[in-house]
Amino acid sequence: MKLWSLVGNSQQLDGGAMFGNAPKALWSRWIAPDAQNRIPLACRCLLVKDLDGRNVLFETGIGAFFEPALRERYGVVEERHVLLDSLAAAGVSHEDIDVVVLSHLHFDHAGGLLAAWQEGQPPRLLFPKATYVVGAEHWRRAEHPHPRDRASFIPELQQLLLDSGRLELVEGEHSKALGGAVRFSYSDGHTPGLMLAEVGGVVFCADLIPGRFWVHLPITMGYDRWPEKLIDEKRAFLDDKLARDVRLFFTHDHDCAMARVIRDERGRYGTADEQRELTGLVHA
Repeated sequence: MKLWSLVGNSQQLDGGAMFGNAPKALWSRWIAPDAQNRIPLACRCLLVKDLDGRNVLFETGIGAFFEPALRERYGVVEERHVLLDSLAAAGVSHEDIDVVVLSHLHFDHAGGLLAAWQEGQPPRLLFPKATYVVGAEHWRRAEHPHPRDRASFIPELQQLLLDSGRLELVEGEHSKALGGAVRFSYSDGHTPGLMLAEVGGVVFCADLIPGRFWVHLPITMGYDRWPEKLIDEKRAFLDDKLARDVRLFFTHDHDCAMARVIRDERGRYGTADEQRELTGLVHA
């Protein structure tokens, strides 16, 4: 089994929104904002090659499905579908992916499922051979979104996934497509049914912990629907990963793909052994 961190399309979003109730005097020491108060954010994906003989992609990033006006509104930096280039650099194409695992269906995590925007063309799914694995509880949220996060979903995506005939909705710790090789846990603080995948001693943190600086317990995003619950979930999550020496994989950290969680003598969480990218990390 080999692990690769793949760069997808990147974003620039308001730093205050990304750090919730943390003051700018604090978060700007971690990530410097631009003149519009925006900070750089990755949409990083995890590729696992030869997972029981299959190529498995964890998330797809934001992709390039937005029309130009919406691309500007949501701070998407590149026009092309960057993930496709990153897959090619790792020696595969979207047609070689056997399973795509989605922590949730917000557009910055699932938009890369779609081909790049073309004027006059309807949305079209990529990954023609892949089983799409989604948490059942979050699927139900996407079917009936709250006004708070309705704009975070892609209206056409669910029907496209259903029409593919390759959608699996997961309720428990394991999926039919992946068996015991991947273990799932769930979180509700960011969005109901956020699905966290653990594989090969690495856990995909998704929006429970978007990057290193959100490891700190009080730090949450303005986009989180239930910040107090998220903090409780984050504490239990980090304690478990610390006890079992499971590494954290970050999707939105612009400068770090993976790190080990640590805790100091005052009980504060942090990170160590930070890696900017994974390029074929071997896991026996």
